Parts: sequence; C-alpha cells; structure tokens
Amino acid sequence: MTLLQIKLLLVKACVYCWIAMNTALLASAQSVCLPAPRLLTTMPMGGQAGSDVTLTIAGDFLEDTQELWFSDPRITAEPVSESGDPALHNRFLVHIPADVPSGVYEARVMTRLGISTSRAFSVGTMPEVTRQQANNSLATAMPLPRNTICNATISNRMIDYYAVQGQQGERWIIDCSANGIDSKAKPVVVLADADGRDLVVERRGEALDFVLPDDGDYIVKIHDLTFDGGPNHFYRLAVQTAEPDAPLTRFASTHSVSSFSWPPANLAAEPIWREPVERSSTEPTPHYAIELPCDVQGSFFPAADVDTFEFEAQQGDVWWVEVASERLGLPTDPAALVQFVDQSGEVEKLTDVVEFNDIPSPMKPSSNAYAYDGPPYDGGSPDIIGKLEIKQSGKHRLHLRDLFGGTRNDPRNSYRMVIRKAAPDFALVAWAFHMELRNGDRAALSKPLALRAGGTMALEVVAVRRDGFDGPIQLEMHNLPDGVSAAGLTIPAGQSRGMMLLTAAADATRGMSSATLLGSASIGDAVIERPCRLASMAWPVPDAWQEIPSPRLLADIPVSVSNSELATLTLKTTNAEPFEVAQGGKLVIPLEIQRRCEFSGASMPMRIWGEGFSQSSAIEIPLTTDVTEVAFDLAKLKTAPGNYTIALYGNAVAKYVQHPNQPEKTTDIVDIIVSEPIEIRVLTGETQ
Repeated sequence: MTLLQIKLLLVKACVYCWIAMNTALLASAQSVCLPAPRLLTTMPMGGQAGSDVTLTIAGDFLEDTQELWFSDPRITAEPVSESGDPALHNRFLVHIPADVPSGVYEARVMTRLGISTSRAFSVGTMPEVTRQQANNSLATAMPLPRNTICNATISNRMIDYYAVQGQQGERWIIDCSANGIDSKAKPVVVLADADGRDLVVERRGEALDFVLPDDGDYIVKIHDLTFDGGPNHFYRLAVQTAEPDAPLTRFASTHSVSSFSWPPANLAAEPIWREPVERSSTEPTPHYAIELPCDVQGSFFPAADVDTFEFEAQQGDVWWVEVASERLGLPTDPAALVQFVDQSGEVEKLTDVVEFNDIPSPMKPSSNAYAYDGPPYDGGSPDIIGKLEIKQSGKHRLHLRDLFGGTRNDPRNSYRMVIRKAAPDFALVAWAFHMELRNGDRAALSKPLALRAGGTMALEVVAVRRDGFDGPIQLEMHNLPDGVSAAGLTIPAGQSRGMMLLTAAADATRGMSSATLLGSASIGDAVIERPCRLASMAWPVPDAWQEIPSPRLLADIPVSVSNSELATLTLKTTNAEPFEVAQGGKLVIPLEIQRRCEFSGASMPMRIWGEGFSQSSAIEIPLTTDVTEVAFDLAKLKTAPGNYTIALYGNAVAKYVQHPNQPEKTTDIVDIIVSEPIEIRVLTGETQ
C-alpha cells in the first residue's frame, strides 16, 4: 500500500467518524420533553380592524383544536367546519372589532393538551389581501393596490413579484414585516421598473423610502436573504404613500426579551428636553447644557454622532444614569463617558470619571444558546444603567454615542436618557425552565404553560435591579384556572434568580385563564409590586445544527390545565402544614410518589431549588416504590430561622403513551420532573 493510499484511507476514516459523530449528535438533539401544543403558522398573519378574517392554522400536537384565543379578548374566533365535518378545526373565522388598536397580539389555540404556544397576529388600519397564486415571475406578478397589506410566504429559492401603479413624485414607503411577527424570513425588498430592472434594494430589514421618478407600473420583488423559503417564511407587505415631510412609519413589532426592564416606574410619557434638529456631519459637536436631574431624548444621527451634555454637580452627589435605545427596538449599542472639566482660562483639562456600557444579563446566558450552562435567554441589554459618583464639584461633561454608529446613518435611531437620584427598584421577566437533559441536548424549546393534571411546571424568574436595590423579592401569581395553584420561590437578597412553581391537582378539570405574575419587595418604608413579563422562544429549536433561537416577550401569561393526559409522575409531601425544625437541626421529609407510566432505571437524581436549601447535595429518588424520604442537615446548610419554600427537580426517561386511544404505542422520552412545593419553617428554639 502506497503512502498516498494510506492517506486516502485516513481521510475516509475521518470523514466516516465525523458523519457518525454528527449523526449521533443530531439524534440526541431531538426534542426531549413531553409533547406540547405549538401553533407555528397562521394565514393570514393579521387583519384590518373592523373586519372578519378566515384564518388557517398549522402546528405541532394541535389535537381537538376547537378554540382560538387572542391576548386581547375583544378579538374572538369561531371554528369553520369543512365539508360539514366539525372535527376539522384548522380554520377559524376571526372577528376584529373596529375599536381594537393597531398592534401585535398573541394568537393561541386550546387543544387536548392545553393552550398552545403563540403566534403573532397583527391588527392594522389598511385593507388586507392574501396571495392565492404563485407570483414567481414578472409575467405572473400579483397586482397590489397601494396602501394595502398583502399576506404571503416567501417561495423557496424563488422571488415573489408584485405590480404596483404609481405617479411621478409620489413618495412610497415599502415595508415588509417578517422578524417582528415571528417569521423566519430575512426579506430582501427590491423596487424595480416595469421591466424588472432594479431601482433600489433593501437587505437589512429596513423600509424602503423612495420618490417615484415617473408615472407607470413598478415591480416590488421579495426574496429571502439566503433564498430560503416555505410556510414559516411568512411576511406582510405594504406599499404606502406618504407626504414628503411625513415621518416614516413601520409595522408594529414584537418586543425583545431585553425590553422587559424598560421603562422605569413613574417615567413621564414625554421627556423634559428634546435634542434640537440634528446637525450635518460637517458641523461641530455642540455641548448641550442640562440641569440634573434630567430626562432627555435625542438620536444617534448623523453617522458617528456623539451627543455631549454639560452639567454642574457637587462633590459627594450620587446620580444614576439610564439610557434606553436597544430596548426601544433599535439596532443600537449606547456607550457613555463622563468627564470632569477643569478649566483654567481657555485651557481645559478633562479627567475621566466613569464609563457606562451594557446592562449585564441577570443570569449568565447559555454560552452557545443551547446547552444549559445558563438559560437560552439573555435578560441583559446593550443599553445602560449605572451609578455616577461625583468626586469633585464643578462642570462635568457626558458624551453619549452608539458604539457602532459609524456604520449607521438613520435619524430613527433615537435614545432616551434619564439621570436621577437613586430610586431603588427592580424589573422582572420569566420563562419556562429548561435544563440540559442528556449529553448533546441542545434544544431551546418554546414551552406553553400547559399543565397536565397532577404535574408541576417551573418558571425561571430573573430580576434587573435598579439604583442599588439589593433586597429579597417575593413572587406570586394570580388568576389561575381551577385546580391550579402557584408557589413562588423568593429571589434572595443580592441575587437575581427565583422560581415560580405551577401545580395542577390530579383531579383538575380542563380550563384556561390569563394569569398575572408579580414580584413584591420592601423598599424604604413601602412595599412595592412590579409586574413580571413572560418570554418564550418564537420557534422551538430541537436541532442545534439548524438555527439560532429567537426568544421574545409575550403580551400576556395564559395558563391552562388538561386532564386528557396526566403527569407521568407526581412527587409531593403528605404534610398539609409546613414542616418545622429548629435552627441547626435535622429535617426528614416524607414524600409520596405517584407513577403513571413505566420509567427506565430504578431511580433518578434530583436537586433542590429554594433559598437556604439549594446548596444541598443531589438526592436519589426511587422509581420503584410509592414512598420515600429526604433528609437535610441544617447545621451543614447554615439555614437561618425563617419561612422557606423549596422544590425538587430532575429528569427521568418515561415510557410515554403517544395517544390515550393507542396505549400500545409508546416511546422513550425524557421528562422534567418537578415536585410540588414544600413549606418549611426554621425556628430559633426547639422544634414544636
């Protein structure tokens, strides 16, 4: 065998090894949680206020879908039967009253397994049409009236063509909504002449703003940036006419997870001071004189703009600086530098005081967006919240810029800056708990709050703390369906993470309600409450090799319970009252295990959630008996006196029955198991 043949064999072996490894990884990256109903597409994706729309839905595990729900209860729907068969419930007649404001709402379906994940549903004021036939050539271009919204999907490896009539001098704003309504499309928008020759192109997701050079027909082309396509590459296209000096308006959009921390409480609807009309790039940078406290609005325009503010401050003063821009939905990254100005005659000496940059994520997000060394969510932001301590009395100068502003030249890239005395506070966001279930699991799943009777579901709740607030935050949830209870695991002082446990009783009946999630804390002499927003993946990502997760905030918090399937396992205490134990003592908690299927293995390791007990070692819970007990050594844990709520969590491989009518069809599936909450009272004296 020659050296060349040996090298070729080695190359082939490496290729086969790579294929085998990636095949195994792909197999292990499949969905590993119990089935959950997921609404993936609707057609159309919205409607005009004051109209009725026939909506066709598609998704995963959408069984017995007889109800379509919206986050605004004024929007209602009823199923449309096909061929007289009421069992075919993938079409609904949606009623949109005229008083529903323009915006993006959540659409969900109630199924056999409970409420589904949501899909964005847009309401506007313009007439709407839905493309019915392919329009992938100039000859088949679909006529589109101006000031009309067209709902369509991008064709795979194709270009969609639209014919629009216009007049010389007309200003057109061509907007293609995709990412802001949960679409996977990255649309490229092209305006061409009647023969298809390109006039102007937009590839960044922005709107085209163009004045027509002549009367006649124009062609609007739409394709994906990578020429991908399919049902999940949907879009809403509008060609709007506008007055020459009218501001550019765009479709309403969903909100990023980072935006949960804006605005701060009690912020005025309008700023106190607005930046004057922006100068040209050749004009010198002005120094705007302001007085503290202040609330100003400006923009990062023109390109490479630096806005400079001057103010007087006294030694020992402490101010808090907050800037919002990315949290307003803009592609910006604010940065600020504060300097002390020491002026002798005409000579200035500038001394750096502090530099402000990003708001860190309350929890370290996953390093690769999938594996659970952190959540696949990022609650941080490129915006700013920071403390300014004045070291010397006198004039100070704050320079505010967009870190990447040299590549952007858009007057819509605005910001809001607030400089205030300390106003300790917090903001909350939550998402369905996800954990790495096995080696290679890189799933980032959208998880509706759809409980099976007898099961407990966990929400991870994180806080962005403002202006030095460092106290504990209590969590509570209201307006739950009958048979569902909630227990909040406190966000401890100085920490950013807590848990909310939702438990459905084993005898709970089918139901759904729109819940509220709140956090409360003692700040000064007052107890304040703050709402908690819910975040979710726009799309389930079971395969890390296919796409990057795209989480967003939801408009509401629907919770459902279903009894067509029961939880695979219920783990709870037999005690109705809190367990009591003396400080430094030993606590034994009896547990009842109710299994409703077979499990692989004789036991499962479980860990502990809850302040005062989370440092406990993993506990082995048997899967072959009906009772067990767990023990805690409070002297070792150093748990202080007080009231505590804890829970156990882990995972096990269950023999899941795919449908109750087909008990012979089972599959192995990894299920996250969370115990019901356990109440504990640690006393300073002897155990009562």
